[in-house]
Amino acid sequence: MRRAGCARAQDPRHYTCRMSLSPVAPTLIPLAASSAIALAAYAVAALRREPRRVALALGIGWGAHALALGLHAVGVGEPSPGTRFGFAPALSVTLWLVLAVYAVESRFVPIAGVARWLAVVAAGAVGLALAFPGELHPQAGSPWAPLHWVLGIASYGLFGVALLHAALLQRAERRLREHAPGAASVPPLGLPLLGLEKLTFRFVAAGFVVLSATLVLGWWFSSPWHWDHKTVFSVLAWAVFAGLLAGRRAFGWRGRLATRWLYVGAGLLLLAYVGSRFVLEVLLHRGGAAVS
Repeated sequence: MRRAGCARAQDPRHYTCRMSLSPVAPTLIPLAASSAIALAAYAVAALRREPRRVALALGIGWGAHALALGLHAVGVGEPSPGTRFGFAPALSVTLWLVLAVYAVESRFVPIAGVARWLAVVAAGAVGLALAFPGELHPQAGSPWAPLHWVLGIASYGLFGVALLHAALLQRAERRLREHAPGAASVPPLGLPLLGLEKLTFRFVAAGFVVLSATLVLGWWFSSPWHWDHKTVFSVLAWAVFAGLLAGRRAFGWRGRLATRWLYVGAGLLLLAYVGSRFVLEVLLHRGGAAVS
């Protein structure tokens, strides 16, 4: 906070002004520092071209990102105990989970050309969480609520990874349709097309299981059950993913039809929490008393 005070000097034509700046709360320094390191590392990863340097910068950014999320989750610098959460932190956690899965998966299967793009998106998520930190939630309304939140964010992460693979799948199929030189002999993006498709639906299936558990827990501890925007969009997303998996199993859905179902389900799921919280926090400037 900036304060300024002015006093008239002996010479009436001059004023003596003093300005003071209140220091940043020491408890916020670790959070700000870890976020800054994450942003810088992700920027380096996005700008570099050498694979080893990109991987190193991405790993540093991921670690600093994790520290920032942890400090944010425990309410560092807050006047009272609790967790600050909202649409931007939810996106930040989702991107962190996507990076974690990518780091593990890239050690076993070659997925080329995505590390720099992930760094750009992750940097945007960190910056967005700094700009919109969300609301402080002092306590959960049910002992099952923390597990419900964790499973919900995990489902976001799994479907985020599925979307990443679906985008790679579409890119690979487009290269094959364009009859690029060597496309028939060289696996697109370093991974066979059928293997990439299997990975995509494995993550969809895993996300569907976690989302189902999230909805069951939400129904279990919510009394009474509320059909609000979050619930409606979550159930609609669940139905779309269930239809996608059923169509895949019964009719062998693949290609554009399958990815379109995946995009629709992911869009509905994004509207469920992130979209509703964005409207409340940014457009309506309202926050709930509990994570909902």
